[in-house]
Amino acid sequence: MSCIGETNKPSPSPSATYPRESKMRIATAIVACLVSTTAYSAPRRTVVASGDCKDAELSGQAKAFLGALASRPEQDTLTANQFSDRLFPQPTKSYEDLQRQLEAAQDQFYEGRNARTLQAVDEALQQITRLPVGDSRWKLYVEAQLLHGLNYRAMGKQKESDTAFRNVLRLQPEYQLNPDYFAPSVRQNFDKLRKELAQTRKVKLSVKSTLPAADVYLDGLKLGQTPLSLDAVPGTYHLTLVKGATTSFPRHIQVQGTETPLLVDVAYEGAVSASPFPCLATSDGNDERTLSHAVRLGGTLGVEEVIVVRLERPSSGPKWFAATVLNVEGGQKLREGGFKTQGADAPDEALAALVDFVTTGRSPSNLVVMNANGKAPWESSGNVGRNGSASAGGMDLTAPNLMSEGDASGTRSTSGLRTASYVALGTGVAAFGGAGIVRLLAQKDVNALEKRLDNGRILSSDKEAMGLRDSLVQKSNVLNGLLIGGGAAVVTGAVLYLLSPDSSSAPPVSVGLSADSHGAAASLSGSF
Repeated sequence: MSCIGETNKPSPSPSATYPRESKMRIATAIVACLVSTTAYSAPRRTVVASGDCKDAELSGQAKAFLGALASRPEQDTLTANQFSDRLFPQPTKSYEDLQRQLEAAQDQFYEGRNARTLQAVDEALQQITRLPVGDSRWKLYVEAQLLHGLNYRAMGKQKESDTAFRNVLRLQPEYQLNPDYFAPSVRQNFDKLRKELAQTRKVKLSVKSTLPAADVYLDGLKLGQTPLSLDAVPGTYHLTLVKGATTSFPRHIQVQGTETPLLVDVAYEGAVSASPFPCLATSDGNDERTLSHAVRLGGTLGVEEVIVVRLERPSSGPKWFAATVLNVEGGQKLREGGFKTQGADAPDEALAALVDFVTTGRSPSNLVVMNANGKAPWESSGNVGRNGSASAGGMDLTAPNLMSEGDASGTRSTSGLRTASYVALGTGVAAFGGAGIVRLLAQKDVNALEKRLDNGRILSSDKEAMGLRDSLVQKSNVLNGLLIGGGAAVVTGAVLYLLSPDSSSAPPVSVGLSADSHGAAASLSGSF
């Protein structure tokens, strides 16, 4: 059903009326249209890798997974570029390009083309704020603001001109204009603004960080290290914190009121990177912290779900490419799945199956999903996780994997069930065999007893007949016990056999039977 009406027909006049049935049909169609447009809307998602963000294999498989997910037309997923633009906007021009652009804008200013100058400087400032913080960026920023001030002044916009000059003086009040490039009247106005800013009411700006002694940059200029407290002119600033190779999210802050306190989680924000793929760096194997950071990241990005993908490398057996789906609003894990992977490239079929699982919850036979007890196959006891730390394990119910070669680790977790089924079946077979032997021995006693009956009765004086009778009672009890126990063992073995997948190895169980005139015995041997 299409929800798009025809546009080539004239609209009815306000006084036009429709029959009652037509109105009902129209209302029904509108409701159905609204339902159809909302029932199938997929949640807004982002995909982020976790682990070693420099791992080319992780990055490659994460990109392939995102590509498989984004290729579904019904999915609403952030691209890697959208992820980067929201958290770490990157400049499209270098320092040198922007320097030349400002020089060209300056030439246009001296030629009286103020509108062109204004546009060029605005475009340059947008790119300058995306450059890495430091002296080079601050220098370009100052040049752009001063040129803005001159150009606005030439256009008769004194207020805008003063604002551009203040953007320099508020962070570097001692800045002096070069008399070779600025007229005396401009320098006088600049000094006047300096004095006004010195008398302006300041706001106490306090910046703290989760990592101590992080460098604090405002508008690209370094002002100190955390914890930092300074008196700032009210207004909007561009804030970035740097601790070694770790950089916070660049953000615009509003300094206002009597005090503006800020706490920046540099440890978390610095663990996020956008290149070569959206990634959360992890080094201590703390999965709960990683998932918590992923939920926070989803809130920053404004998505409903975050899919965390990673490579699991157990101490033995194959690697796994795993994906965990997190609900951002509730902070809970929705589902988790993965598949065995070999080499740098993941099979297209496996990626498609994993995408189906994380988006719909369907579990194909070639996909391994997390067990009901919360443990996934790569978390089995004795295994070492992606960072080399031991993981607590539980029962490992691994689904068949059709995408990779079989191996011992793939069946290790189910060998216990298969062995138990063989033991139970062997015990049942032995019990039935023993029951047959006991039945044969009892028949001999019956034949001997019939010869000694007196008109169908056993004489109490006939000791041999009484002995045969007692022997038959004992054999009857043994026979009943063997039949009941054997039946129970066979049923138990069949159930365990059905619960365990096929194994190519022979059952490590052997059954032995023995019997004599006094009864029968069954023996079971093997490795369990």
